Amino acid sequence: MTENEKTHFGFADVIAKDKAGMVGEVFRSVAGKYDVMNDLMSFGAHRLWKRFAVSQSGLRKGNSVLDVAGGSGDLSRLFAKQVGKEGRVVLTDINAAMLSEGKRNMHNEGLVPLVSFALTDAEQLCFAEQSFECISISFGLRNVTDKDKALKAMWQAVKPGGRLLVLEFSKPVIPALEKAYDAYSFNVIPKMGRMVAGDEDSYQYLVESIRKHPDQDTLKDMMLNAGFDHVKIHNLSAGIVALHVGYRF
Repeated sequence: MTENEKTHFGFADVIAKDKAGMVGEVFRSVAGKYDVMNDLMSFGAHRLWKRFAVSQSGLRKGNSVLDVAGGSGDLSRLFAKQVGKEGRVVLTDINAAMLSEGKRNMHNEGLVPLVSFALTDAEQLCFAEQSFECISISFGLRNVTDKDKALKAMWQAVKPGGRLLVLEFSKPVIPALEKAYDAYSFNVIPKMGRMVAGDEDSYQYLVESIRKHPDQDTLKDMMLNAGFDHVKIHNLSAGIVALHVGYRF
């Protein structure tokens, strides 16, 4: 990445090296209301999407799983139940405020003995190669500056026979749904952010970042290029969200 290389921050073009700090400020601002806003914005559907993702993990008792950009820990909570006390769940985030929310939630639910925490960048994971049977990144990849680098880092950290779960907003597969989805996203979500989280700009960024994220087929190709041998796409809620499952054979 060159000194003045550009990338997008929502719809704005910014210097690539500055994006992580800008995204960090967004999540520092919304961390305390993150879970509440997720429930409101998705009408609770995010919980169903995450449960489905975990159901595709292939995890068994005693396995190890890495929850990248795991924030407040929704997936880590479910993973802990799958792998049990013999297993290992590592919840990571690049943002200290979001990781603190995850730690607080795990403490409140008595899961700290089963879940450990790491402040780390998805592009430079601080784990040995081939460490985990499963790696997940849920609603986090679109915020990563160099997505190809992050996908490669996750491929390196997953064991042969393991898989990567990428749960992310995507492109609706029903054309008639797009206009209604856009109207809700641009006209309602930022205002909801202002009223509930006291931060309209961060939720304007969220809406814009979704539109800049690669569509289903593009992300599949990126995962294959990162080294995954096979990628399966599951469209959820008519493609508003997609789960990509990449396998390392």
